[in-house]
Amino acid sequence: MFAVLKTGGKQYKVQAGDVLRVEKLDAVAGEKIQFNDILMVDTTVGAPLVAGAAVQAEVIDQIKGEKTIHFVKRRRKHSSQRTKGHRQQLTLVRVTEVLATGADKTGVKAATGTAAARVAAHEAPGAAKAAAPAEKPKRAAKAAAAQE
Repeated sequence: MFAVLKTGGKQYKVQAGDVLRVEKLDAVAGEKIQFNDILMVDTTVGAPLVAGAAVQAEVIDQIKGEKTIHFVKRRRKHSSQRTKGHRQQLTLVRVTEVLATGADKTGVKAATGTAAARVAAHEAPGAAKAAAPAEKPKRAAKAAAAQE
């Protein structure tokens, strides 16, 4: 059984036993995670997602991709050039199981990217919320005087 899942802005066709390099996820090595954004399972195509489907995977390691070089050279006037390198943060995962139904009853942690994890932390019920700024006292006094 195969599935097409979406994570990190990309789509992957997977089956049990596949090893994937995906955009960095908020998980540690050895942890079991579950991808819930499933676009297709065997012959079932979602509109846009397949309800109740999931792909479970085990995190192998947090790695960096190969280095990409960004070289800029300006040919005219002053002959300036600049080199910048970048190594993308990736997560190595091994797909363990493809579930066509019953994804919500498994109790496995959902796979979220690091940006989504930061947003969830800010919206957590225990997080302190910023209070709306109060009106300045002089303005409040002037407004009260004007209404009288």
